[in-house]
Amino acid sequence: MTEREALIILNMLPSVGPVKAGELAMSLGSYRAILNASPKALSGLPGVGAKISGDISGWRSSVDLDAELALAEKAGVVIVTLEDESYPPLLKEIHDPPLALYVRGKLPRFELSSSLGIVGTRRPSRYGLRMAGRLAADACHAGWIVVSGLAYGIDSEAHKAAVDAGGITVAVLGGGLARVHPQDHIPLARSIVESGGAVISEFPMERSPNRRTFPMRNRIIAGLSQGLLVVEAGLGSGSLITADFALEQGRLVFAVPGEADNPRSAGGNKLIKDGAILTESIDDILEEFEFLPGMKAPGLREERGVDNELDRSALDLTEKERTLVGALADDGESSADQLVAATGIATGEVLALLMGLSLKKVVEELPGKRFALRGVKS
Repeated sequence: MTEREALIILNMLPSVGPVKAGELAMSLGSYRAILNASPKALSGLPGVGAKISGDISGWRSSVDLDAELALAEKAGVVIVTLEDESYPPLLKEIHDPPLALYVRGKLPRFELSSSLGIVGTRRPSRYGLRMAGRLAADACHAGWIVVSGLAYGIDSEAHKAAVDAGGITVAVLGGGLARVHPQDHIPLARSIVESGGAVISEFPMERSPNRRTFPMRNRIIAGLSQGLLVVEAGLGSGSLITADFALEQGRLVFAVPGEADNPRSAGGNKLIKDGAILTESIDDILEEFEFLPGMKAPGLREERGVDNELDRSALDLTEKERTLVGALADDGESSADQLVAATGIATGEVLALLMGLSLKKVVEELPGKRFALRGVKS
């Protein structure tokens, strides 16, 4: 048995959990050693009662590792454990990182991109849907990963907007990947994967979601997000639980203000009163991260003494974005029509690319609907 296999097995034992597994591994030397320990040796360790000891020592009667691995492979699911290099470093920072993540699709490199969690009520107003969709799309245009929980309402709207914007989004489930919930969102889950994102869960393939698993899911949403945005949430809602996790994990919390007499807005408004950052546009989020240690406005040199020049080699841009940046560098100020003529990219796509480059603070719009590289004007 490998350490990786031991992690998957321990993850399939509900009574153990990531914190207890970590403590036992520290005491016994490895995750494999936990599963090979005798009931007597386990019972002698702090915090290990008869149930945990019995579940661990008798794991062969309750866990079929080969069947689990076969089911995952058949479903196109990759299992990423704490032992794997592809495990998100951001998630390792939390108090209780999952022992394993089941991944359908492509798990983004969270260490290379900023990530925004977006959560909210399952019964949003039109305003809430509009704000969630707009902010998710704008985050993607700015190069951020959008993380949410695939639930009805705000979650699904954030995922849809991210996909429609051509961005990357990750859906964290409260049950196994063979039990996608709600089932109405299976087509959405498929579109997330097809657009380059991922649907993930820490639960074994056939684990059904319940009241206990959803809060566990919420800590992963917060853990994968450098910032967490709440859009319409009632007092005592799961979204506020996610916000609490984010605060415990040292993440920034943002909230969209809502109507004072709307119960759906009470939770978000309370977060703002308690210090969450009032958010009306994506700029409110980008500005907070621009001035944090180790972060800067995308695309600008750290050495501001060289005419604020763009360092194109350091930009995380798509091929078409680089084409537009090159055209602007050659021609200086240009209209959208001039950029279409210079690059051969369709008008609608040029406008969308310019919006994204503007949000990344690479391009700025000038009077007369003209565009230039930020800090480099004719």
